[in-house]
Amino acid sequence: MLVVLHLLTLLLLVALGFYVFVADPRSRAHQTFATFIAFLAVWTTKDLVFWNFFTLDQAVGYWAAASFVTALLMQFSLVVFAWVFPENQRTPRKKAAVLFAPGIVLIPAALLGFLWNSTAFNNGLLKLEFTPLAFAFVVYVYFVFAYGAFILFRKYAKHRGTQAGQQIGAIIWGLMITGVLKTLANIALPTFDRYELLPYSSILVVPGVLIFAYAILNFKLFSLGSALNQFRLFPVGYKVAISIAMVAVGSFLLFQIPIVWWSFHNGMDAEGWRRYLVFSIVSALLPNLLLVLLILRTISRPLRRLTVAAVSVADGAYGTEVDMRKTNDEIGLLANSFNEMSRKMADDIAELKRLNDQLVRTEKLAAIGTLSAGVAHEVNNPLASISSMIQLMQRNGDNSPETTERLNLIAEQIERIKRVTGEMTNLARQRPSVRTNVDANEVIKRALRLVKFDSSFLDIEVREIINIKPIIIAADEDQLHQVFLNLLLNAKDAMPDGGTLTLLTETVDNEAYVEIRDTGVGISETQRKQVFDPFYTTKPAGKGTGLGLAVCDSIITAHGGTITILNNEPKGTIVRLRMPLTQQNSDD
Repeated sequence: MLVVLHLLTLLLLVALGFYVFVADPRSRAHQTFATFIAFLAVWTTKDLVFWNFFTLDQAVGYWAAASFVTALLMQFSLVVFAWVFPENQRTPRKKAAVLFAPGIVLIPAALLGFLWNSTAFNNGLLKLEFTPLAFAFVVYVYFVFAYGAFILFRKYAKHRGTQAGQQIGAIIWGLMITGVLKTLANIALPTFDRYELLPYSSILVVPGVLIFAYAILNFKLFSLGSALNQFRLFPVGYKVAISIAMVAVGSFLLFQIPIVWWSFHNGMDAEGWRRYLVFSIVSALLPNLLLVLLILRTISRPLRRLTVAAVSVADGAYGTEVDMRKTNDEIGLLANSFNEMSRKMADDIAELKRLNDQLVRTEKLAAIGTLSAGVAHEVNNPLASISSMIQLMQRNGDNSPETTERLNLIAEQIERIKRVTGEMTNLARQRPSVRTNVDANEVIKRALRLVKFDSSFLDIEVREIINIKPIIIAADEDQLHQVFLNLLLNAKDAMPDGGTLTLLTETVDNEAYVEIRDTGVGISETQRKQVFDPFYTTKPAGKGTGLGLAVCDSIITAHGGTITILNNEPKGTIVRLRMPLTQQNSDD
């Protein structure tokens, strides 16, 4: 029964120390607690070996030496913890050197047996004849313990009423419980030749250690939220440790026990030992290979995939993602974060390219606009004079038919020049837009009614997919009407032999979304990149100036929107506009 309790205590201590350490490996408090647990595990192992597997009268000296040294090391770790918790500050090296200096003498003295004159264990009685140095050792151990407790009491007074104060208070209670139980089992009762609790001294510290760990983890050691959080984020360290433990236990059960039975069932002779050594070495290969495979699968392969993806992104393949199964550990979180970062990088670069193209286009428009304003001014003045003279000549009834025809031709060309200079003036004009809340549905319907007067629309089927709710945007209604009118006329010109014109309006992500689709001749990828450039046109000579879409783009951009050209499968073109909705529309 005693060996089972010692084993369970040892397993609990190892699991608890590992749990606290992995929860925050960089925290000095967690590091020191793990060290304290390690020394306590050594104490438990010492009791496990001494009280269960050795002849007690022969091993008392070793047990006593291990007890003295381990007790002192535990107090050292306690003082270090008191120094660093809860601020996570560094250990004061000078103080530590002064406080721990006696250990340089006392620890070797204990290991060499200078703390007692004789040791014995007869008839259930432990007999130790201590030297004065042993009593000095015990006093020093309790002094270090008291010093650590004193530091914690001072910090408790400083942080009283706070979360840190509650943590320190719980730790003090844990230390008091541990100190009282250890003193009772190891010193007080043995003084009166009572050794009933001595074999259980390592087990008695478990309650205090649990309180200790509970306080360090901010009172979340046994909470459901903490358990679920650890399940959500299952660190790689846990996985590796569990993998090693599972392989070790599985190897022991599957191989070591059968090998031991087969090797020594006829006695522990030389042949038995030869069998055991040979087949133990052979049987160790499979678990080790399995362990390597598990570690490679858990760590190496995901890291290699992450490395390859990172190199691809560094080479310019923005948007590259790591293709690996989702895991709830640091590598899984790193992969998810990398994929998200790569996607955002690709989106940001695409947006930056779009903004750069828009900036270049704006600069072109500004330069051409300035030039156009000057050209239009210089052309319009003499053009007005020529137009007046043509009108006077047309009013003269003495013109021959040939002269009248020529005058009409000249008048038509003058009107064409006026139209071009008018569009140039519109492009150059930077007048502030008069924005009000307008319904995009009504504006596009008004533009459609106007263009339907053109006889060319008789062969075109118009489909209206208009949102039943008003789509309210802050815009200059005249400018918006000009945009829709221009786009509808372009769609009409793209379908000289008839076709289908589809108007779509809706709201998407707090934006007004308008599409004008035609089934005309379509537009190539190269043309799509140039259609917004001034004076670029896909229409035959004399049919367009190449300024209409440039003006539309400048108007929509000034309203905080975007205009894009897409292919309409199987044929035709889609012009898509996006403009921000007003708050009024968003509330509706």
